[in-house]
Order: sequence, then C-alpha cells, then structure tokens
Amino acid sequence: VQLQASGGGLVQAGGSLRLSCAASGRTANTNVMAWFRQTPGREREFVAATRWRTGTAAYTDSVKGRFTISRDNDKSTMYLQMNRLKPEDTAVYYCGAKSGGYFSAPDYYTWDWYEHWGQGTQVTVSS
Repeated sequence: VQLQASGGGLVQAGGSLRLSCAASGRTANTNVMAWFRQTPGREREFVAATRWRTGTAAYTDSVKGRFTISRDNDKSTMYLQMNRLKPEDTAVYYCGAKSGGYFSAPDYYTWDWYEHWGQGTQVTVSS
C-alpha cells in the first residue's frame, strides 16, 4: 500500500485546512487508516483514526470538535478536515494504514501498529 498525503500549508489561527491521503496498491485489506502528527524532537502523536469499511472514528482529546476524519472508499482517499486551528496544531501530519487487526484502543493510537505511511505534509498555524 502506498500513501500520498497532501493539503498542508500555512494558515492563521482560527482558520481551516483539509488534508488528503490517497491510497494505492493493495488496498483491499485496509482496515484502519489514521492521521498522526510530529514536531521536532517529539514522538509521532495520534490525531484521529477511522475504520475503513464503516467510517467509525476516534480522535485525540485535543482535536475533538475541531477536526473531522472521513474517507471516500471509491477514491481510496482519507481526509482530515481541520477547523479552528491553533498554533499548537503546527506539525508534520502523516497518514498511516493498517491491514487487518481490530479497531480498538490502544492499538489504533499507537504509531508503530500501522504498517504503511505517507510522506507527511507540513501544517503551520500562525498566531
């Protein structure tokens, strides 16, 4: 499975961005896809995850009510709509994919549970 993340950029606090993650290759067994983010010197941090077939979603507390994860099965693409952005949301955002497994915590918010990663897209929120 190959993942291609896009949609990052520079935005003012309070603004919005939509990230996309296009999947290609052997995607038929994809069960869970997720967004993580990382800042220099820190471990990759869970943001949101979705069960591919049902759309069931989970979020980290700091983005609940502001971010929405979704997917388009026909396009094999996952999205992250980010609203009311804050400077602390500044990071490189990565999308990950897992084949098989179960959509259950703590698995889906553990970065090394995922088997495939995109290249990352920079999100910068200015104050």
